[in-house]
Formats: sequence, C-alpha cells, structure tokens
Amino acid sequence: MTTVRAGVVPTQRAVFYSVLGILATVTICGSFVAAFGVNRVFTGLLAGAVVGIAVLVALFTRDAVVLTDHAIYRRKPWTISRISWDRVVAGRFTLDERARWSLALDLIGGDEPHGELVLLSIPPVVRPVAGAYDLRKRDQVTEIRAILRRKRIPVTVLPQIAGALQEHWQIGPPTH
Repeated sequence: MTTVRAGVVPTQRAVFYSVLGILATVTICGSFVAAFGVNRVFTGLLAGAVVGIAVLVALFTRDAVVLTDHAIYRRKPWTISRISWDRVVAGRFTLDERARWSLALDLIGGDEPHGELVLLSIPPVVRPVAGAYDLRKRDQVTEIRAILRRKRIPVTVLPQIAGALQEHWQIGPPTH
C-alpha cells in the first residue's frame, strides 16, 4: 500500500501550536526555578526548550494529510477524518493568494472550505534542488502526482509551474 504524507497547517492552528510550545517551555522553566531556586534559570530554560520543541514536533507531525490507495486521511492532533477518493473531482497546481504554488484537490460534498483540500504550498521553484527542503518537496510532488495518476484524477498545472518544475526539478509533464 502506498502512503504519501502531505498537508498544509493553517496559520491559525500553527499559531495555536506555537502558543502551546511556548506555554510548555514557560511551565517547565518556571517549575525548575520554583523547585531549585533562581540559580537554575538556565537549566530550566534548557529543559523547557527541549519539552517545548518536543511539543511542537509532536503537534506539527500529527497534523497532516495522508494519501493512501484506499482513502485520503486528514489528520489533526486529536482527530482523523476520512475522505473517499470518490469525492475527488480533480487536482490543480496553481498560484495561491500569497503567490506560492499550491497543489490542491477539488472535492464534491463535505465541509471543506471552498470544496478543496490543499496538499502542498511551496515557494515558486527558481533553481535546482539546493537542500533538504527542496529535495523533500520535489519528492512530495512526485509521489502525489504518481498516486493521482494511478487514481486517474486529472491534474491541471499552470504552464509556468510546469515549465519551472521540468527545468529546475526535472519533473516532466504527466504521461498517460
């Protein structure tokens, strides 16, 4: 079974997760200072930072869209919802409102905002793969395209996006 992880964490949830991470850091630091005195502020900050980062990693890792051969799962830290492939009408790779490239699925029915499920939102590709982030995003685009091709879901790609993907990341146009 093929599994592809994707998803974009909305700004409001990202801020909420960040606040939880900061609260965990402050709580641990405050606990250290209360228990061991003011001389342990640095130790408290260090322990708090470790716990805060662990909280952030756990929340952001759990918040994802997982595409499998059987269904699409939209995961949040406390819930999981299932979206059937039958609800997917098409995919599109276009510019979003922040001038980033957005790969989204158009859905019928359901309660998704604007009837879409955003899988990726990446800055425009203007050079070859330059690091781990670019490599991961290129792999995600390739994996998502492959699963959409297997599911026979048509994907519309803006010409400038298709050209840049082919030129810089060597991701060619879809073949049928």
